[in-house]
Amino acid sequence: MIIKKILSLAASIISLFILQFIFLVNSISQENNIKSYSKDSGVLSLMYHRFNENKYPSTNIRMDMFDKQMKIIKSQGYEFYDPKDFLNEFNKVKKSKKILITIDDGFKSFYNEAWPYLKKNKIPFILFVSTEPVGKRGYMTWDEIKEINDSNIGYIGHHSHTHEYLIDKTEKEFIKDIETATEIFKDKLGYVPPIFSYPFGEYSFFMKNYISKNFELAFGQHSGIIDNNKDKFELPRFPINEKYGDLKRFNSLINYNPLEYKSLKPVEKKLSNKDNPPKLIVEFFDNQKNIKNINCYSNDGGSWGQPNLVFEKNVLYINFKSKFLPRRGRINCSLNDNGKWRWFGTQFVIMEN
Repeated sequence: MIIKKILSLAASIISLFILQFIFLVNSISQENNIKSYSKDSGVLSLMYHRFNENKYPSTNIRMDMFDKQMKIIKSQGYEFYDPKDFLNEFNKVKKSKKILITIDDGFKSFYNEAWPYLKKNKIPFILFVSTEPVGKRGYMTWDEIKEINDSNIGYIGHHSHTHEYLIDKTEKEFIKDIETATEIFKDKLGYVPPIFSYPFGEYSFFMKNYISKNFELAFGQHSGIIDNNKDKFELPRFPINEKYGDLKRFNSLINYNPLEYKSLKPVEKKLSNKDNPPKLIVEFFDNQKNIKNINCYSNDGGSWGQPNLVFEKNVLYINFKSKFLPRRGRINCSLNDNGKWRWFGTQFVIMEN
């Protein structure tokens, strides 16, 4: 009798497991079926850091150049996207392209230089804050961050606690860093910002999976234009600084359009020696046109060049000629779609062995 009860219980557990597995498979299948070529006009996000701090050219923009860039956006008829609307409308198809301004790190120069300009011109933005350096030399204070938070154009984003190379940390250290910042945001602002920005744009599959369970959206630092088919937890941005902020380049990138795709593999963006170079596979939608006009460039081997591209129907296989060198491997692809330029990029983190 006891054996029968044990066998019956085991059978019930197995049946429950099978039902859960079928549900999971169906859910994944339904999620994949939701994706379709949307012709989304997209959201082009720009990333800034410092303002008028000329001794940091890799993260700085001069205010006179920033002013010209904002005027170019307005002159071309593009709308600045309110972050709250961006969050709420992510899954909707945008009929016209919008511009989203983001600022990382909460440097004092942003508050002194750019904040008065943005406030005067009523330009909405996201300010990504790392909690550990707040109030230290060169950084904003909590009172200044609250001033931004209380405005009708500033939106605070979560940018970790320490802003260290979190991908180098253990899983427990990474989680502790994020949770520390989360508690500080609760204490200082009364809520946890739902949008996250990975420090240095670096993330592993584990990190992305954790962030996806605790936030609504997350940004990297790879270039590209956001459309409603992009992964919510690895959103692209164009970095703008003194090196990559000249007006000729800015005029070009402002007019880029989304290059949609159905899937991008591998999902793991943290590479060890055995995974380097990766086998990059991009699946496009069946009804996308001119897709074979695509050109890609990558920095494998330490210098920019064109990898080998192989198409099989609507699937693109990008074969790199060399290993990527530490610390970051980048790939950018563009497509001339009947005179409309489309763009996407991705980034790998290359670990030292």
